[in-house]
Amino acid sequence: MFHTKQIKILAMFLFLILVMVVLTSCLPGTLAQQDLKPAGFLMGVWHGWIAPFSLIISIFRPDVRLYDSYNTGWWYDFGFYIAIISGFGGLSLFRKTSANRNPR
Repeated sequence: MFHTKQIKILAMFLFLILVMVVLTSCLPGTLAQQDLKPAGFLMGVWHGWIAPFSLIISIFRPDVRLYDSYNTGWWYDFGFYIAIISGFGGLSLFRKTSANRNPR
């Protein structure tokens, strides 16, 4: 009926759809924030991790922000910047060590 390759492609497609739904369900600025608590440290970390996706989506949806303005202050900022630095800085460190392993 289905071949192994078709099942793998279907599973990958479903996984990507699930990831997109999860990532877009908690973007900064998309919730009605009158009744909610302000975003804290962990939400700052989450928003830092999904910042590239938030940036792309904010081009098409003006209600999506890169940074949640309704936050707890310093702790949210700290989590956001830790996630940004660890995500992007970690990639550059990985590339640097990979380049050192394979000298030309």
